[in-house]
Amino acid sequence: MKDIEESDLKFSVLMSVYKKEQPVYLKECLDSLVNQTIQPNELVLIEDGPLTNDLYTVLDEFENQHPGLLNRNPLEENVGLGKALAIGVEYCRYSLIARMDTDDIAVNTRFEKQLREFVKNPKLGIVGSDINEFETDISNIVAKRIVPHSYEDILKTAKRRNPFNHMTVLYKKEEVLRAGNYMVLNGFEDYYLWVRMLKNDTLAKNVPEVLVHARAGRDMFMRRGGYKYLKDSKLARKKIHEVGLNSYMDYFLSTAGQIIVSIMPNQLRAYIYTKLLRKESK
Repeated sequence: MKDIEESDLKFSVLMSVYKKEQPVYLKECLDSLVNQTIQPNELVLIEDGPLTNDLYTVLDEFENQHPGLLNRNPLEENVGLGKALAIGVEYCRYSLIARMDTDDIAVNTRFEKQLREFVKNPKLGIVGSDINEFETDISNIVAKRIVPHSYEDILKTAKRRNPFNHMTVLYKKEEVLRAGNYMVLNGFEDYYLWVRMLKNDTLAKNVPEVLVHARAGRDMFMRRGGYKYLKDSKLARKKIHEVGLNSYMDYFLSTAGQIIVSIMPNQLRAYIYTKLLRKESK
């Protein structure tokens, strides 16, 4: 850890929360971010519209316990994840930004291991990792999402599928802004950003181990089906193709696969995601 401390790499953690978040999930997330072997310099939280009293209580208690760490930015109305994150990037004070979802739990060595990658190769622009997906408690792991680890494999995968677990990513602010920052693309805001960054030759890698426990559930698979999601995903695939990273064949095959998955029954969709597109937990 000495090499990281001597490099003086300061970083922000970027999150967005809205009223439907469970207070206990938010608390577990925040606790995991301060119980790190290397502490973040600030936690930038976009409050995407008015929150519940219970969520405000969690945030107020955290501020009292960790004064000066939480940078809260309330929005008057809910603007959606893409706009909220774009606003949040601008609020981050440091050149490195770690993304996190407010219902997930970071492994306590997450930031140390990712910062070490930037020390070893300062040219990196994005560093992510694998995740475990769990239900209810992190001991109940239902699947593992292994992403491509090398830059070459990330580029190859990005042509048809998201090559990062978005809640694990640590990136350079300047690279995000150079690619145009987050843009509104419902359900695909992160993937759309990665493709634009990779098109700009941003160097990337994924640490080949689990650094975040991501909360999963049947409702997650339900959100990936139905007419609305199908409509959103077709638009997203078109916008991603227009960036110019993938070929028309990549676009056609990824869109066709998305259509098939979207219209199938939820139980079958859950099977596809947990058994075929993920590594089943043992």
